[in-house]
Amino acid sequence: MDSGRRARSVPEQLGLAGLGAAAASLVYPAASHATGISLPCPLRTFTGVPCPLCGMTTAATSLAAGNPRAALAANPFVLLLAAGTLAMTALLVARAAGLAPVPVPWGPAARRRAWWAVALLAAASWAFQLHRFGWI
Repeated sequence: MDSGRRARSVPEQLGLAGLGAAAASLVYPAASHATGISLPCPLRTFTGVPCPLCGMTTAATSLAAGNPRAALAANPFVLLLAAGTLAMTALLVARAAGLAPVPVPWGPAARRRAWWAVALLAAASWAFQLHRFGWI
């Protein structure tokens, strides 16, 4: 059954996920304080080794609280995610208003480049976290 809606592109889906994460970063500190429940990194909890996303919750909540210095210290890649979320939000609004064209599906080469970019960013983030926690 066709609902008349087009499928969202991967960047649009990531932008929507980023908006959800931004909303969570505004709510999480109060919820954590009220319940005493926090979200530790599973890899670091069980092995002591930080993951590439270690510090991202702290970074996102710090950025949402208006403390970019603390956000950068926890995980500087939060700024890339925030910028991507803002760009995708603008694109989603422009597409919804009919001001931007419908996305063209990515070909295999574009998908490969995107995966390489993600892999390189994850490796750089992991190197940062390993350095931050004294592993390298």
